[in-house]
Amino acid sequence: MAVSSSSSAQAARQVLADRLSEICRDAGLEGKQLALECGWHPSKVSRIANAKTSPSADDILAWCRACGVEGQAQDLLASLRDVEGMWLQWHRMERSGLRRAQEAILPLFERTRWYRDYSPDFIPGLLQTSAYTEDVLRAVQQRRVAVDDVADAVAVRMERQRVLYEGQKRFAFLMEESALTNSQGTAATQIEQLEHLLTVGAMPNVSVGVVPARIGRTRMPVEGFYIFDNAQANVELVSGYLTLTQPSEVKAYADAFATMADMAVYGAKAKRMITAVMDAVA
Repeated sequence: MAVSSSSSAQAARQVLADRLSEICRDAGLEGKQLALECGWHPSKVSRIANAKTSPSADDILAWCRACGVEGQAQDLLASLRDVEGMWLQWHRMERSGLRRAQEAILPLFERTRWYRDYSPDFIPGLLQTSAYTEDVLRAVQQRRVAVDDVADAVAVRMERQRVLYEGQKRFAFLMEESALTNSQGTAATQIEQLEHLLTVGAMPNVSVGVVPARIGRTRMPVEGFYIFDNAQANVELVSGYLTLTQPSEVKAYADAFATMADMAVYGAKAKRMITAVMDAVA
């Protein structure tokens, strides 16, 4: 099974591998004996035990049977699901459509008190209008998703925006200047979206910053990411969706956000940039 290079995923993989190795030792089995019991080549046991390869669910069940600890299998399978959840290729995440992916992240938004979002290319999801979201998700669906549930996915994303108005939550959004002009829809949709951006950006618990395109930047645009409190960061890559929970990795993205925030413009300056784009599009 392919694994990500993230240290969060690697650390979790190592914990699972250590647990499996401990079970093998407690059963009094050598690696070669375990391989024989499971019908595997000995190198497979070594790769799993050293966290070089992630085991499959069937591998864990066979390992537990060989070691006489079937009762621990469900707990280990839960750990495996956690490891796999740190790195999801888009085709796995979206194989049943886009709605489910939108629904899966809602509980995290609900419990988050401080949300930070950096977008290099589009208006962030929590700030999108229904029409803008439909254009974005339709393009994704046509590019890589066989199931067409775009309308349902749009409805879920719109419903998720209620977190902006609930409780004492804080939201900080940063976007590159190009995100204001990038559009997969009509001029009318883009203008409506930018008007909505100005409206939501005026809320007291919401900060909207725009990073101007200019020569001499101290940091170039990076991949889109969002941070939930200081507990988790998610990164959208070309090939998949990365979940980071290691404090050092979350801090790396928090530091990147802070750097971008220092480069951004806010308030009246941001409003002038947004209205200038609206005038150009109209």
